[in-house]
This record gives sequence, C-alpha cells and structure tokens, in this order.
Amino acid sequence: MKDLNKYSKRLTQDTTQPAAQAMLYAVGLSEEDMKKPQVGIASTGYDGNPCNMHLNHLAGEIKKEVNREDAVGLVFNTIGVSDGISMGTSGMNYSLPSRDIIADSIEVVMNAQSYDALVSVVGCDKNMPGAIMAMLRLNRPALMVYGGTIASGNYKGRKLNIVSAFEALGQKISGEIDEAEYKEIIKRAIPGAGACGGMYTANTMASSIEALGFALPYNSSIPAENPNKEKESENIAKAIKNLLEKDLKPLDIITKKSLENAVAVVNALGGSTNAVLHYLAIAHAAGINFTLEDFQRVSDRTPLIADLKPSGEYLMEDVHGIGGTPAVMKYLLDEGFLHGDCMTVTGKTLAENLREIKPLRFEEDQQVIYPTERALKSSGNIQILFGNLASEGAVAKISGKEGSIFKGKAVVFDGEQEANDGIGAGKVSEGDVVVIRYVGPRGGPGMPEMLKPTSMIMGAGLGKTVALITDGRFSGGTHGFVVGHITPEAQSGGMIGLLKDGDMITIDATKNSIHVELSDDEIQKRKEAWKEPPLKHKKGILFKYARTVASASEGCVTDKY
Repeated sequence: MKDLNKYSKRLTQDTTQPAAQAMLYAVGLSEEDMKKPQVGIASTGYDGNPCNMHLNHLAGEIKKEVNREDAVGLVFNTIGVSDGISMGTSGMNYSLPSRDIIADSIEVVMNAQSYDALVSVVGCDKNMPGAIMAMLRLNRPALMVYGGTIASGNYKGRKLNIVSAFEALGQKISGEIDEAEYKEIIKRAIPGAGACGGMYTANTMASSIEALGFALPYNSSIPAENPNKEKESENIAKAIKNLLEKDLKPLDIITKKSLENAVAVVNALGGSTNAVLHYLAIAHAAGINFTLEDFQRVSDRTPLIADLKPSGEYLMEDVHGIGGTPAVMKYLLDEGFLHGDCMTVTGKTLAENLREIKPLRFEEDQQVIYPTERALKSSGNIQILFGNLASEGAVAKISGKEGSIFKGKAVVFDGEQEANDGIGAGKVSEGDVVVIRYVGPRGGPGMPEMLKPTSMIMGAGLGKTVALITDGRFSGGTHGFVVGHITPEAQSGGMIGLLKDGDMITIDATKNSIHVELSDDEIQKRKEAWKEPPLKHKKGILFKYARTVASASEGCVTDKY
C-alpha cells in the first residue's frame, strides 16, 4: 500500500496549529491519523425525501472504505430540497437557490477544515450540479456519488412514477378518474428510496456527469435499492485514493470537450432542460466559455435515441437492465458522438473506461435505446430559441412527438398559481399559448418549475393542442410543447412581461425562433408603459438571490455580479 501521507496538504500538518490538532484528537483521531489525508464526504442525506433518505447510510459505508485505504473519511452534511414535495407551492422558489447554497456550503466546509479530497454523496436534482460546482471551485481531488434511481410504482399493471401523480390531478379535474382512483395512484407512485425514475433532472444530471468524467462507470444507472449500489463504496474509496496519489483534480478533468460529452448524453437520452442551466453554471465555475450556442451546436449533431419518460415509455431502471449508462456511452462513442480522449475520475480516459464494456444489443425486445439509423429524432431534444420574445435566448424541449411549429393566441398569467387556477377553471382552450411570467430567477424569485400546470394540461387532454411558455423553468418530468428560460425575464423588462391576452405567438423549432406578432411601434408603447414590480421578498435568502442571481442564459449563478 502506498503511503498517502505525502498527499496531505492540511493545516493540521502544521505544528503551529495545536488547536486544530487538539480538536481532531477530540473526535477520535489518533496520532497516526494526523498524518493521513482527510477526505471530506459531503452528504445531502435527510429523512424527508426518497431521493435522499438513504444517502447518509451510503456516506457511512464510503467512510468505512476510505478509512481502509489509509485515509481519514469525515462525513459532513449539506442541504437538499425535494422538488417533488415543493412542486406547485411557494416552496419551489427555494429549489434552484438550493443548488448554489449546496455549492457554497461544500466550499465553506472543505476550505475551513482544509480537507484534502472530496466525495459528494447526492440524490436529488440540485444536489449534483451544486456538488460539481463546489468541486471546481475547490480544485482538489474529488468525485461524485449518485444515490441512484427509484424503482417504479404499479397500479393495475401500469408502471407509475412521480409524474403519474401530477397527471392524475389533471385526470381527476377532467373527470377521467374519480377520487378513489386518484388516491390509489398517489399512494402507489413512489415505492421507496431513490430519485424520480424517468429521464428527469436527477437522472439527466447523473448520467451526463458520468459522461463528464466526474463519477465512476455505472454509478448513474445502478438503482438506489440494487445491492450493487452499496457495493460501490469500495470502488469509490479506491478511486479517491488514486486521485490523491495522482494529484488529479477537477480542473484537470473538465474541458470544453468533456462538457460537450455531457451535453451529448443529455440530448441522446432526451434529458431535462434544467441541464442547460446547470452546465452553464458548471462551465462558469470551471472558467470555461460554454454558451447557449454550444448547447445548440451539440444538439444539432446528436440524435435522440432513448425512449425514456417523460415523453417516452421507459425508466432509468430499464437503462440499467440493458447495460447501464456505460453501454449507452460506448455506443455513442463508437458512433462518433463523444470525445474518447477526455480524462475521468478513474485516472483513465473515457475511451479507456469503455473499452471492455459490452456493446448494446438492438433486438426486438430492447426498445429502450434505438440505433442511430432508427433514432426517434435526428437531432437532440434540447433546442435553443431566439426571437423578439427571447432576445437573449430560451430553451425548448422538443422530442419530435409534439410537432415542430406551434402558432396560437396568448393566454397570460402572472404567476404559477394564477395559471393553475385558470387551467382548472377552463380558461385554456385548444390552440392557445399559455404564458406564465414573473416566475424567473429574479421575478419568482428562484425560477420555480412549472410541472403542475404542464401536468394539468396533459391530464386535461390538451397536451397536444396547447403550448406553454415561461420565464420560469420546467421539471425534467415536463413534456409537451413547452418553452422555458425566456430571457430577459419579465421582472427585468423582457418582452414576455409585455404580452397581452390574444397576442399571436409563433414557436418554430425548425428555425429555432420564438416570436410575437407585434409592430415595433406597439412594442415600444408597451415598453414605455411597463413598470418593474417590486421584488416579492424584502429580506432573507430569496431577497439575496433576486439581488445577486444572473439570468437563465448565464446559468442563474450567484457569484458573477
């Protein structure tokens, strides 16, 4: 076994720091331990969310294995927010800010305690990008561990997941199901530990971060309650030891090419639009110039080959069943969609990691991943739109099943609750473009997700005949003809804040444009009449967030201005 002592750079090695040493003796470290590198194990575990409820146990197992590798594992916690629980409530305003709080808090603990390396143990949507942002700021040996996807629920032989619960509400409102069936779907949708099962934001970020090179092979696709998830701990400990020995750090791993790999996997798997926000923020933390135009460029060349929920039929557990994320990446690499020479946390390149992986088999009973010649869409599902409605960009999620052009009259709502009430009251009809505004990063504040209104639209049977646009964002579970992240946002005087009921809006995913049919004179009159509303909060975290957050087209980072 190599002696890791020389890899420790901690303050406690400094003999002029007796108080630090005394503190560590008090927590049970020995004199021999004082010479070992300390590995901070940052857990986002907490009891109140199935995505995170098992993570503290997993962190404990990783600590045991790290200690066996001649290092000292020290577990600390950071926060998490359950999007599923907060969705459709004022609590959702805290979801996106939690990403930056996670990044900030990991940075604070790691630097204040002078830990030598970091293992982040994460589960839900914002945990993962927050952890990666912290790693890049710290730039010391680090890797991410995903707690895994949830098993599917079941009702009357039909697979259920978190979105089933939201869509059941729309079905109940429309009279398709009664109260008793609604309650049964709610009770059965989520059977235990793990993150939401489709290619929603958690699984999108986990699989793409594996492609980015910051997680071990298979970590993103092994389900939470699969026995192999806990068995990963030994490999994780060996990997962090190897990173310490090689002094291989996050800024040695991340490059523009590895970001392209991550975005290619997002598009190939039909991933969440939230990935755009998060990879813009990750690129910012790494100091790499990666913009909305880069997303479009990668999307244009990457086919959608996965039939995964929300727009498809299958779940992440099904990806695991056909060989996991590495099998998908191997296929994409062989087809020329990934850069194989990018370094990863194994100390090997992506191509080296995938060399011995069994290739995907395209058989009649395997409908999860399609070959490129039968791709569900020739380009990716993430499309970046510009136009007079989004001069700084907007993000659409187009699977190909919705069509590519939508033209309709605006039905305008100032906020999500107003929209939910209006949809429930029948104010939205076939052919309408639902506009939900003043829910951006500043106006929300916190850029809440619009899963509840989109699910209500789907549940009411309007999913194929109604579009929805917003300066907020969407859950990874959202599907339909939707455009979010419209910038500038309404709170900042963007065109979306000037719309009126009846304005004709055209969304064209073939030309990547979003446009309202108004003359320049009319737009100017509306701009002159518009007044910025006061911020919704006068103190606290949401006030600070609204005052410091960058726009969605810049990743909603809070350390730029």
